[in-house]
Amino acid sequence: MLTAAGVLAVVALGLSAAHSKVNKHKPWIETSYHGVITENSDIVLLDPPLVALDKDAPVPYAGEICAFNILGLEAPFEAVVLNGTSGEGQLRARGLVDCELQKEYTFIIQAHDCGSGPEGTEGKKSHKAVVHIQVNDVNEFAPVFREPEYQAAVIEGKIYDSILQVEATDQDCSPQYSQICNYQITTTNTPFAIDRNGNIRNTEKLSYDREQQYEIQVTAWDCGQKRALHGVPVQIDVKPVCKPGWRGWNKRVDYEPGTGSKQLFPKMHLETCGGPLSSARTTVELLTSHIGKGCDRETYSEKSLQKLCGASSGSTDLLPAPSTATNWTASLMTDSGRDSDLIFRFDGHQAAKIPDWVVPQNLTDQFTIATWMKHGPSPGIRAEKETLLCNSDKTEMNRHRYSLYVHNCRLVFLLRRDFTQVDTFRPAEFHWKLDQICDKEWHYYVINVEFPAVTLYVDGVTYDPYLVTDDWPIHPSQIDVQLTVGACWQGGEVTKPRFTQYFRGSLSGLTIRPGKIESQKVISCLQACKEGLDINSLESLDKNIKFHFNPAQSILVMEGDDLENMNVAVRKVSYINSRQFPTPGVRHLRISTTVQCFGEDTCITIPDIEAVVMVLQPSEPMITITGLERQSRPASDLRGPEGVRLFQQLHIISTVTRGEAATHNTDQRQGILEEIIHNLDYCDILVLGEELRPDQESLQLQRSILLGKHLDATNSTSGMSVYGVDSMANYEDVIREVRYYNWRPAHLTERRFRLTCSELNGRYTSNEFNLEVSILHSSEVREHVSQTVDLPQHMQLVHHPSMIDELYPEHISGMPSAATVVVVMCIAALVVVVVLGIYRLHLSHQQEVKLSETSKEEDGTWDDSALSITVNPMENLQDPQAAEEEVSEEEDEEEDDEEEEDDITSAESDDSEEEVDVQLPTMQGTKRFNWDKTKASY
Repeated sequence: MLTAAGVLAVVALGLSAAHSKVNKHKPWIETSYHGVITENSDIVLLDPPLVALDKDAPVPYAGEICAFNILGLEAPFEAVVLNGTSGEGQLRARGLVDCELQKEYTFIIQAHDCGSGPEGTEGKKSHKAVVHIQVNDVNEFAPVFREPEYQAAVIEGKIYDSILQVEATDQDCSPQYSQICNYQITTTNTPFAIDRNGNIRNTEKLSYDREQQYEIQVTAWDCGQKRALHGVPVQIDVKPVCKPGWRGWNKRVDYEPGTGSKQLFPKMHLETCGGPLSSARTTVELLTSHIGKGCDRETYSEKSLQKLCGASSGSTDLLPAPSTATNWTASLMTDSGRDSDLIFRFDGHQAAKIPDWVVPQNLTDQFTIATWMKHGPSPGIRAEKETLLCNSDKTEMNRHRYSLYVHNCRLVFLLRRDFTQVDTFRPAEFHWKLDQICDKEWHYYVINVEFPAVTLYVDGVTYDPYLVTDDWPIHPSQIDVQLTVGACWQGGEVTKPRFTQYFRGSLSGLTIRPGKIESQKVISCLQACKEGLDINSLESLDKNIKFHFNPAQSILVMEGDDLENMNVAVRKVSYINSRQFPTPGVRHLRISTTVQCFGEDTCITIPDIEAVVMVLQPSEPMITITGLERQSRPASDLRGPEGVRLFQQLHIISTVTRGEAATHNTDQRQGILEEIIHNLDYCDILVLGEELRPDQESLQLQRSILLGKHLDATNSTSGMSVYGVDSMANYEDVIREVRYYNWRPAHLTERRFRLTCSELNGRYTSNEFNLEVSILHSSEVREHVSQTVDLPQHMQLVHHPSMIDELYPEHISGMPSAATVVVVMCIAALVVVVVLGIYRLHLSHQQEVKLSETSKEEDGTWDDSALSITVNPMENLQDPQAAEEEVSEEEDEEEDDEEEEDDITSAESDDSEEEVDVQLPTMQGTKRFNWDKTKASY
């Protein structure tokens, strides 16, 4: 008997058997598929289309397709069922596909039917099919060149098949879009072409002289005709046909003053075009003949330079700047040259007579003659002597004591002694034959005479005479001699005295120093150039490089057997100018090189090169003098032993304008003023108005103030000059000690002075500092001082002690002690005489009272209008002469005092009477006298 449970089990088994019989077949798909997808899209085009078939159709569920499954690696695709009944499906990407990341995909696909019911149970799977997907490329990338720029070099005059090749790439994945199909030169009118492979060639022969460098732009296209977004620059340098020579140098080198040594050719090298060299010799020459006297030298005056170089004192400048005291050069032609140099030019028609007081007529056995000379040959008149300096008879005869002249480009010095000095046949003419004499360049000549030896220095180098001739000494005579410059004076043996043997050339700094000769050290200092060639880091120069400078350091010669060492040596060549304010302008450079080759008769030739050093304009200093411009001093100070120090509060400073906006002609407010330190070479104190009267006034400076300084001073009635190359501080110290004296200042009310200073012989000058000194006379001071003298007991003096100090403090404080004593003695004597006179008058009046026997009024008034007492208070002095001088001064000053008293107002008189009250004593008896001082005359 079946239970209920058994029944149910039987029913379930029946149903299961029925369904399994419905879904009898598996779905069917193709064994393989090929698909294509375009990048940046999600639809895959399959061939054949994705369709699954099931033989159970049209049975529901069993004959329907429910899904397509993708098996294998994670592919970015998915398959969806479009129609379950027909079995159509679609393959698509889950996201955007990038061909540049992956071009192809392969995976497995399988179809599933819906099974026996809605739950899909007992569903069947198809066989596995292979799907191959290809990603189609899109031309999304433009060509890009491999290099940011291209460079190449060609030799002029050649046609190249390919100068260089440019190359572009494309990031697209397909050959169609990733390959470069074309290149193009976009720059027009260029002698170049490019092929499809990027090879650039020239279409014509190139010339270095016409164009040294070409810059062209090149672009590219891919095979999809997409153009490069950015072209590429191509630089093609044209090289000349290899010519040996120096390379890598600049034609102009700027030199900033004050920067020391500057390299001239820091990148220069010698190109030999591959030729082997055994040795090289390079000469660097600095040409400065157009600057000043041959190069940049200090342009101080001759006196200042000699002081600076430590030359012996006693030198006389025979060609000074024209002035009142040195007027013999006024008629000569001057060429200021540059930088305040004083140059005299002689054209064969000018000469000057030197006054007799300038140089002794007969020189001693030792003396020195020095001069700068620029001289060239004189065509057509070579037989004539050209005299620089000549000492000859002034009248009657034509004998030459000594002379310096040029004859046929030879320098000759004549020196004939007197019989009183030597009485034998002795050397008299010394001849030198030198190229410098007629090379039209500046040279410094010094002749040192230590008779009978004569030594010539030219630019600091010693030269011996090639010829010395003897002569007899000159017979003594009473004829005066004449010293001349530029020619020789012929005063005798002619109908009319005249100049002869004129000089043709230029002279400067002609000096003569009797009694001493100059040392070679001083001579070298006086002619030293302040600019020249130099070698930077000399210690690092290869030891196999030999070098040599000329004395002026304007020529440098270097030799070596290694080309690279020579290149390094030439790069170290520098220019230096040690002047604080150098002469601006061009300096020319010339470099010449010779080489030797190994065992060859002919060798390469290195052409000379020329360049310039441009010395820039230095910042011009502004020298400023400040101090007390007005001062009032009592006349007694001028007479005192200390005098009056005129510039006690003097200050000298110098400033320059720094900054890009501050140039030579711009407003200095645009730059920044910066104080600098430099030397001065003279300061002049000029007396304004009437010149000093030597008999009663002078400017004085103690010589001890100049000790230890490179300074000296000269004095005259027109002022004082302090000169020499020294610091501004030393000039301040010296000028502050300049004192003014006046021994008779009675009629002097003021003196005015002007101070100016200079650097570089007037190239830079200071402002004009004016000083006014007012002279205060002490007559009023003496009047008040006289009232402080002790009077006799019968006279009482009442006064205010502060009165004189308040009115004339500077008078009392400035009065010398000696003058005070004299004034007090005079006033005391005067008071005593006045009192005695009053007493005698009183006795005389008493006698008249007794004889007249007449009654008088009780109070009488003394009338002394007719009384005149003449007193000489100086008789008690021990020195009568000093007394006379003092009385004379007192009278002069009293005249001035009377003029001043006329200007005193009544109010001032009342104040004076209130402050000084002189009370006379009561006379004998009951009578009193009223003293009227205005009616007494002394």
